Amino acid sequence: MEHPELIKQMAAPLLAWYDREARVLPWRENTDPYRVWVSEIMLQQTRVEAVLPYYERFLAAFPTLQALAAAPEEQLLKLWEGLGYYSRARNLQKAAREALERFGGLPGTVKELSSLPGIGAYTAGAVASIAFSQPVPAVDGNVLRVLARLTDSRDDVLSPAVKREAERCVAAAIPRERPGDFNQAIMDLGATVCLPNGAPRCEDCPLSAICLGRARGTAAQLPVKAKKKERRVEEQTVLVLLDGEGRAALEKRPPKGLLAGMWQLPLLPGHAGEETTRAALESRGLAVKSLEPLGEASHIFTHVEWRMTGWLARVDGGGGFTWAAPEELEERYALPSAFRAYRGACF
Repeated sequence: MEHPELIKQMAAPLLAWYDREARVLPWRENTDPYRVWVSEIMLQQTRVEAVLPYYERFLAAFPTLQALAAAPEEQLLKLWEGLGYYSRARNLQKAAREALERFGGLPGTVKELSSLPGIGAYTAGAVASIAFSQPVPAVDGNVLRVLARLTDSRDDVLSPAVKREAERCVAAAIPRERPGDFNQAIMDLGATVCLPNGAPRCEDCPLSAICLGRARGTAAQLPVKAKKKERRVEEQTVLVLLDGEGRAALEKRPPKGLLAGMWQLPLLPGHAGEETTRAALESRGLAVKSLEPLGEASHIFTHVEWRMTGWLARVDGGGGFTWAAPEELEERYALPSAFRAYRGACF
């Protein structure tokens, strides 16, 4: 990424804009390291608006690093239900336990933070700069987009080498007296003004006077990204099984892989018809009293798309499943959002 001197020029106008336009967010009002860290993990690949209610509930249940470290996993995952990417929650707890054991609390350097589970370069930089005032970069997709447009860069922003160069440039530009504000200002600019998908609001940008992308009319076409691999499509049949007491059948996914170790509604591979579904249930020792179609749904993960069809079956209990009453589904068991379209049939 060229024009490092141009990147240095962005600090003054960017911080002046941030002082006027910064979003009011709870983790900015209280920059306790634990609270900042929780917010950054929740914000990974998730919109601020979606995170806000989860953040408040999570901190009410686990107000300290010690409380998170001691929490039962099922309670942790239940509070995370619907937020997705459940490995984030598990790594959050692993990191809390490790931080207490190794450092006596959350450490304040990028090197130490990066050594904890689930904390990459961006998160380590964000926590170190915001909570510990360390002059270190925090470069994510928003920041890469801003820099690519500012410098009119045609480099592939998905390239690790380009990201490393961007981190070097940002590190040289960070004002030592306001590192956290500087990093958050670039994030805010990318999230509210220098928008993705060809929609930058250049007329509202504090960097418009020095932006090469705007001057050259290329901003809307930037950043350049290499084409991603197409998602793999998997067909699944979701089974909502209810016993005579109105309890729904649940089963745990394998300990590794997609949605590792999570509770799920039972699945059959492919799009199973009525005869195949009935036979599969009877092979588990379940007496099928009724079977009704539930329609189709889809869910997109990062690398996989599930295309689902569903069946509602009234059965006798058993079959090796865990049977959960409606109140247990509400209060105890966390179901991934992939099953949202079929969850209503459980009640």
